[in-house]
Amino acid sequence: MGQVPYVAELEVWLRGHSDEDKAVAMAAYMRDQFPFLGIKSPERVEATRQFLKEKGTPELEELDAIVRALWKLPEREYQYTALLLMEKRLKKLDASWIGLLEMMITTASWWDTVDIIAGKLVGGLFGRYPELIPEYGDKWIASDNLWLRRSALLFQLGYKGKTDKDLLFGYIRQCADEEEFFIRKAIGWALREYAKTDEHAVRAFVKETPLSALSVREALKRIGA
Repeated sequence: MGQVPYVAELEVWLRGHSDEDKAVAMAAYMRDQFPFLGIKSPERVEATRQFLKEKGTPELEELDAIVRALWKLPEREYQYTALLLMEKRLKKLDASWIGLLEMMITTASWWDTVDIIAGKLVGGLFGRYPELIPEYGDKWIASDNLWLRRSALLFQLGYKGKTDKDLLFGYIRQCADEEEFFIRKAIGWALREYAKTDEHAVRAFVKETPLSALSVREALKRIGA
């Protein structure tokens, strides 16, 4: 049981919806990185919605402790639920929450949580507090932690016309020669999304920048060579 009362109740609630057969399949899909309760996303979201209807969504003063407690539980659905709770309070989070997000990126790390943290939570926070970007974005892209580097590449995914093109391209150049799959894939994904806003800039960047075949293929997937 989690030590935080709210988490203890939530843990029991979600565990009551577990399915052992689905848990095995879900863990296998994630390369057995984490155990699962076996609650598919639609059912988990609905179960969480029902719990929140009864118990309420945590207020900011409770949220940090609740998220940290959920993050320590072994089954992956608890981390997904922590992300959902964070998303519900995203607009109320101030710059001080970046430390928690950094912890979430670097703990129990895999693409399924990191991409949500980077694209939604970090992206939303950096959008409101751009002064965080030089300190954290620059630190992350130079980090030896691949999930921090991936987050630096992906936090602008939803920025569209507000994307800092020079920052994005600069970050990509810093890790363009990496062999790590998750970095090469992130480079291509970030470029593919930005191509929806500025196709010409992405074409030119891909043409002039030595990138892996995977990154190029992902970058040009929607706009062609």
